[in-house]
Amino acid sequence: MTFDVVVFIAAVVAGAIASVAGFGIGSVLTPLLALQVDTKLAVAAVSIPHLIATAVRFATLRRHLDRRVFLGFGIASAVGGLAGALLNAYAASRALTIVFGCLLLLAGISSLTRLFERLHPGRSVAAVAGAASGFFGGLVGNQGGIRSAALMGFNVPKEAYVATATAIALIVDGARMPVYLATQWNELGRTWVSIVTATAGVLVGTLSGVRVLRRLSERTFRTSVALLILALGVYMVAKGLSGG
Repeated sequence: MTFDVVVFIAAVVAGAIASVAGFGIGSVLTPLLALQVDTKLAVAAVSIPHLIATAVRFATLRRHLDRRVFLGFGIASAVGGLAGALLNAYAASRALTIVFGCLLLLAGISSLTRLFERLHPGRSVAAVAGAASGFFGGLVGNQGGIRSAALMGFNVPKEAYVATATAIALIVDGARMPVYLATQWNELGRTWVSIVTATAGVLVGTLSGVRVLRRLSERTFRTSVALLILALGVYMVAKGLSGG
């Protein structure tokens, strides 16, 4: 019961963060659920509230979608998400945790230094970045890290950034969830309380977070996103190396 309360509170925070940053539900809830189950099952379990909250967030921001960026990422992300989800069924949990953290560190540093932005990415680079973000989304439940750094390179307004990131996340969720359900159905059934609790929490956070997004300046928004993924990367690498 105490753990479920913690899950609900964390889910509210995660939903609010995702509404502002375009990612965060998997980054926050996956390591939390991994305290009770292995990382592989945590990735699959979090994909359910992730999909529901992402759909709600997109419904509130869909008019800001940048179609050009979305098309460059979308199909490649779906293919990558399916491939990552298939590999998830065979990967070791500790290795997933370390990969998860390293990806967040890379994305955080790239965002703070605006490395990807200075590269002036075109359609081909967008497709590669989309495939990579989708792949790691399916593999470790963190499609926000690499995608965040890549999308910042297109220098779109914050509302368009979040709306486009959300639309891409929906595509990746649609590609990876059937694999999780097919390979881990019984295990997911045993975690239904946490899944329902997390879903309720992210919905509350999502609806409140969209209002916060509208009040942030572009500079504050970009710095906040970069620092968030960097901090989560440090935590996950430390957790993986410690064998937690």
